Amino acid sequence: MNPIEWLFDAQLQIGSQTILWREIVGNAFGIASAVGGMRRKIWAWPVGIIGNALLFTVFLGAVFGTPNPVNLLGQAGRQIMFIVVSIFGWVQWQRSRNSAVHVAVAPRWAANRTRILLGLGLVAGTLVLTPIFRALGSFEPVWADAWIFTGSLLATYGMAKGWTEFWLIWVAVDIVGVPLLISAGYYASAVLYLFYGAFTLVGFVVWVRVQRRRNALLGAA
Repeated sequence: MNPIEWLFDAQLQIGSQTILWREIVGNAFGIASAVGGMRRKIWAWPVGIIGNALLFTVFLGAVFGTPNPVNLLGQAGRQIMFIVVSIFGWVQWQRSRNSAVHVAVAPRWAANRTRILLGLGLVAGTLVLTPIFRALGSFEPVWADAWIFTGSLLATYGMAKGWTEFWLIWVAVDIVGVPLLISAGYYASAVLYLFYGAFTLVGFVVWVRVQRRRNALLGAA
């Protein structure tokens, strides 16, 4: 058995619960990507893409014949979305680093109009996707799956643009994501979502401090 086959089939038994190793490994890559994003490192994007590919197979449990035959279409779909938006972010940060600024991204606040659009987009996206995900057979409550998908899209795009508020969107995603994952039986992901929630608050503080230092230096120049 080659390493890829082992990773796809390997399971961890905890009490009566069976957890796929690729769920753990995929989330570990996600944490590493979040750390890289907080530190504004370009490698955060490709590392995240690897985790997204693994988690895509996890959240389509009924399709891939996993021990947990539950499809979370929003969770699975957002992995594809992550890959697409991550490629965009990867290119954006690389261009920024190669420019006269010489940094991957310079954190900044989004304009008030952008904040309003982000909020409306989160609500509208949830309302539009809920009946679609329900028709496709997503796990209840479907609105939570739609909320997570929409929020993840907006947060990842915000990270690519360098908006500090993207960390707060992740908090909103995690608050809904933890109960949904527990009810669907994805316990490893639920535990890691709790960690993500705390980590996103730390990331928000770090980016705010970087932003203030940069503004102070520009003001003194």
